[in-house]
Amino acid sequence: MAELKREGDDLVLHLSTTEKLEGAHGDLRAPVSSIVTAEVLDNAHAAADIIGFRVGTRLPGVIEVASVHGFKKTIFAAVHHNTPRGVRISFQGADQDEWVVGCNDPEGELRALDLPTT
Repeated sequence: MAELKREGDDLVLHLSTTEKLEGAHGDLRAPVSSIVTAEVLDNAHAAADIIGFRVGTRLPGVIEVASVHGFKKTIFAAVHHNTPRGVRISFQGADQDEWVVGCNDPEGELRALDLPTT
């Protein structure tokens, strides 16, 4: 399962080996200073469902592990059927505009990372 961690001045999204294969992507890294907001999502699958060019794996409502290059933004999603809730982290000036990450305790995740929330 994908795991968010603060490493120095960066936020890192560590992907499992399976997620790296599913998403055709390695771990992601962005400066904490580029974070605009972070929010809890009750339905992380819906947040990952934007229209655009998708590289990775997607079965709607089951699994979204992919980069999505939409008309107005680029996101990376790592959401599974067993983690339908999650967090959305919005960036300015990073490689992606948003990360959508499924997790069991999104409120606790954001508290532990000490990120700016909406």
